[in-house]
Amino acid sequence: MFIPKKLIYWLCEIAAFIATCWLFLVCLYPLMVLIFMRRLFMKKNDTELKDNQEITVGIFHPYCNAGAGGERVLWSVVKALQSNYKNVHVFIYTGDLEHDRETILSNVEKVFDIKMQDNINIVYLHRRKWIEAKMYPFCTLLGQSLGSVWVGWEALTLFKPDIFIDTMGYAFTYPLFKYLGNCKVASYTHYPIISTDMLNCVSERITAVNNRHVIARNPLFTVLKLGYYKGIAFLYGLTGRTADIVMVNSSWTKDHINFIWNCPKRTHLLYPPCDVDKLTQLPLLNEEQKNHEIHIISVSQFRPEKNHKMMIEVMYKIKSIVDADTWKKIRLVLIGSCRNEDDKSYVQKLKSLTKKLHIEDNVDFRVNISYSHLIYEMQKGTIGIHAMWNEHFGISVVDALAAGLIMVANASGGPKADIIDVKDKTRTGYLANGVTEYAETIVSIINMSTEERKAISNAARKSVNRFSTKCFEQELVRIVMPFFKVKES
Repeated sequence: MFIPKKLIYWLCEIAAFIATCWLFLVCLYPLMVLIFMRRLFMKKNDTELKDNQEITVGIFHPYCNAGAGGERVLWSVVKALQSNYKNVHVFIYTGDLEHDRETILSNVEKVFDIKMQDNINIVYLHRRKWIEAKMYPFCTLLGQSLGSVWVGWEALTLFKPDIFIDTMGYAFTYPLFKYLGNCKVASYTHYPIISTDMLNCVSERITAVNNRHVIARNPLFTVLKLGYYKGIAFLYGLTGRTADIVMVNSSWTKDHINFIWNCPKRTHLLYPPCDVDKLTQLPLLNEEQKNHEIHIISVSQFRPEKNHKMMIEVMYKIKSIVDADTWKKIRLVLIGSCRNEDDKSYVQKLKSLTKKLHIEDNVDFRVNISYSHLIYEMQKGTIGIHAMWNEHFGISVVDALAAGLIMVANASGGPKADIIDVKDKTRTGYLANGVTEYAETIVSIINMSTEERKAISNAARKSVNRFSTKCFEQELVRIVMPFFKVKES
C-alpha cells in the first residue's frame, strides 16, 4: 500500500507536537505533586501578617544586575511604582548570588543613572542555572520552559507577593503565581520565546541560529522540529494568556504575542524607557573636537544573537572599500555588558576574529563601562550600528538616535517597525541586510557632507520623544492601575 510522503511528514509533525506536550506534562508531574504536598503543610507567608495597607510587588528578573536594556526596564518599573504608590514594597527575584543588595542598587545608579528608594528587597534564587540554555544541548526551549517552572516555584516559596510582575518573559511561571500564589500577574515581554518567524524559518528549511544546517537540509528532521516548535508554541500560549495584564515592547513583539497568546484585549504596547531626555541635550561635537576620527558605535550586551561577528566583518569589508587614509580614521567601538563566563568567552572570540582579519587596531572593546563613560563614547561617535536580526525593540538604537548618531540597523523587528524612518524627506537613519549592504551604507554616510549628516542627526533627535522614560512611567502606571484599585478597595 502506497502512503504519500506528505502524509508521512504530516503524521511525523503531529507526533512531534503530541510528544512535546506529553513530555512537558510528564516532566512537570513530579513538581505538581511536590507543590501539592508543600501546600498542605506550608506555613503562613509573612505577607499575611503585614500591614493591610502595604502592597507587595514581586518582580521576576533572574539577571537583575546584567546592566542591559532589559534591566533598564526593570529598574524603571521599580522607580515608577515607588514614585506613584507610597505603600508599595518591592521584592526582586534574582539569581545574582555574588552581589549583595547594596552592590546591585549601586550598579543601577552607576549604569542607568537611576536612584532607587530604600523599600526594595532582594530575593535570591539558587536554581537560576536551570533556565540557562547551556543546560539543555537538545530541546533547549522545552528544557528552559521546564526549568523556569522549577525556578518560579523556588521564587514563590521564598516570597509570595500581592502582585507578580515578570520583566524577562518567563511565561511558564505565571500559572504558579496566579493559581497557587493567588497573585495578580503582569508580564512585560521583550521577545517571545518562539515566534511565527522561527516557525517559518524551520518550515522553509533556512539555516539560522535556531535551525542548524543538519536539520534544515533534512526534510524529516524539519517536520519533526516543526511539530516540536508548534508544541512549544501551544504550551507557551496556554501559560502566557494566564497573565492578567500583558505588556509588550514593540509592534513586532505585539503581533507575535497576539498570534500565540491570543489575548489582544489584555495586551498593551509599552515602548521601553530610553534615556532620551539627557541624550538629546548632549552637544554635538564637530569634526575638530572628534579629532577628525569616525567612530562607529555599537551598544548591546555581549551575546551571540546581537551579531557582533557581523559588525566586525562589516569593518573588514569597509577596509576593502575606502582608501588607506580614510581607514586610519575609522574605529568600531563595541560597548556592552558581560553577565557571566560565557559572555566573557564570547568577547575573547570576537577579539580573536579581529586579529584573524587584521583589523584589531581599528576595533575597540568597552566592557561593563559606567554610564558617564558610555555618554563620552557616544558623543565621540558619528555612526551607530546594530546588527541583530529581528531585534524585539532596540533601546540602544533609540539611544544612538537621541545622541545624534546616524544609525544603521537591521531591516527587521523593532528598528524597522517602530524606530527608524527611512523616507528621504524625513529620514532618521538607515536599515540594512548583510555585510555588503551595511558596509556600503556606512561608507556612503562617511562620504556625506557635514551638513547632510547634521540634518539626519537633528531629525533623529526630534523623533525619539515618544520613547522617553517619562512616557514609559506614565503609561506603565496607567496600565497596572487596576491592580492597585483592587487592593485598595
